[in-house]
Amino acid sequence: MSPITLLKRLIMAIGTLFGVAVVVFLLLRVVPGDPVSMMISPGASQADIAALRVQYGLDGSMFKQFVIWISAALRGDFGVSISLRRDVLQLLGERLPATMELAIAALEFAVILGGTVAIVGTMARRTALESTIDALNGLFLAIPDFVWALALVLAFGVFLPILPLTGRIDPSVSSGMATPFYFAESILRLRFDVLADVSRHLVMPILALGLPLAAVIARVLKGSLNEAMAQDYILLARLKGMSKLRLVLQEALRNAIGPTLALTGVQFTFLIGGTVIVERIFAYPGIGNMAIDAMINRDLPLIQGLVLMFAVIFIAINITVDLLAVVFNPKLRRG
Repeated sequence: MSPITLLKRLIMAIGTLFGVAVVVFLLLRVVPGDPVSMMISPGASQADIAALRVQYGLDGSMFKQFVIWISAALRGDFGVSISLRRDVLQLLGERLPATMELAIAALEFAVILGGTVAIVGTMARRTALESTIDALNGLFLAIPDFVWALALVLAFGVFLPILPLTGRIDPSVSSGMATPFYFAESILRLRFDVLADVSRHLVMPILALGLPLAAVIARVLKGSLNEAMAQDYILLARLKGMSKLRLVLQEALRNAIGPTLALTGVQFTFLIGGTVIVERIFAYPGIGNMAIDAMINRDLPLIQGLVLMFAVIFIAINITVDLLAVVFNPKLRRG
């Protein structure tokens, strides 16, 4: 990717963010309900209500409200949460690490599992094992993440209660942690008690999010591997005596990974979106769980901050995937 192309992508990203800001602002203003009415006591006077409207910038026209909000957002001020009475940016900073650790762990699990299944399926081409793998893969594709979450709650929370049902960490082991990145910090500080507890809390959410994504990765990568294995250079290498495992890992995989990488990037954005439901089911304290509370309470500043944060994450993932595609495919560097 040339510097000019990268600059165009960044300009498009800024335009997309502005468009998202406009759309979410307008949508939240036309939804029925008054956010101020949810934060006042039954005996509040009209003067109290008017004061709150002024405090949260809800007393002017929609255009004026938008200008005030977007100007403040550009300065890093996303306002104060109506329901939690705390700075929105501070709340996002506290919850985002939990969601990112969960999403990245689920992605790693999905890539390892899906990649392994694809390679095994390619190695077992035209055998009963391949048919079994394809059948199971189709089943896993058909089951959405929230159904996996409910099934895991029944399996490991009720019938075989060996894993914690809710939360991110036991309060008794979380003392002394300096950052909200519990998993990463516990490794760096060799706090194995924290690492073990965080890992136990992550198992079920990771499985719920990672299993459907693993099935998608396995299907696409296996198709690309089979295509690559039919190429002439593979046949030539086979005639020279190269083993099938080396052909798959050293030759076919290198050419098949490009399409899978692009798809994984797109699917990762869906995975982050899926954290909203999965975090709710496991009472996991991430931004997905907080988003549902914000919508229930019609907390406009918090919803706007969350949507913009999701948009930034999605755009960053897409740009990263484009850059990685260039790394793995030198032909794209000429573009």
